[in-house]
Amino acid sequence: MKKTRAKKVSELGPDDMRPEYDFSNARPNPYAARFAAGAIAVVLDPDVAQRFPDAQAVNDALRGLSEPRRPRKAKRSSKRRTA
Repeated sequence: MKKTRAKKVSELGPDDMRPEYDFSNARPNPYAARFAAGAIAVVLDPDVAQRFPDAQAVNDALRGLSEPRRPRKAKRSSKRRTA
């Protein structure tokens, strides 16, 4: 078998993999379909995550906060004069 010399790092193109990377035991990502559908991953702090049982509860809470609020009616000022 003929030995080939390894490419230097500077000879590697932008799409070439380094020889030390080994993906022979790699598995497909089971969550890839969700992200392809436009989902966004957000990391919650542990204390915040404990308050929500699932993703639906988080989404419902965020939707409730983001709904436009009705403008408040301006309070009428009192017509009484103060001394």
